[in-house]
Amino acid sequence: MSDSIRREPTILRRRQVEARTGLARSTIYQYIQEGAFPKPVQLGPRAVGWIEAEVSEWIRARLKVARHGVRQPRG
Repeated sequence: MSDSIRREPTILRRRQVEARTGLARSTIYQYIQEGAFPKPVQLGPRAVGWIEAEVSEWIRARLKVARHGVRQPRG
C-alpha cells in the first residue's frame, strides 16, 4: 500500500543539509564543484535548496563505503 502513495519532493535549505550531513558550508560547495555532492536547485534570486531524497541517497552511499569499503574492479 505504501508503494502507491507518492510523496512530494522535499527541499532542504543549506543549514538543514549541514545538520544532516555534518559537513560545513565550504565542504558542501567544494564537493559540489568536484561532482561529489548533489547540486542545489535555484529557489529564487538568492535562495537555493537541495532535494531531500538526493541528500539522503548521498548519505546512504557514504555509509555504504564507510561500512563495507569500495570494491575496485579486478582486471
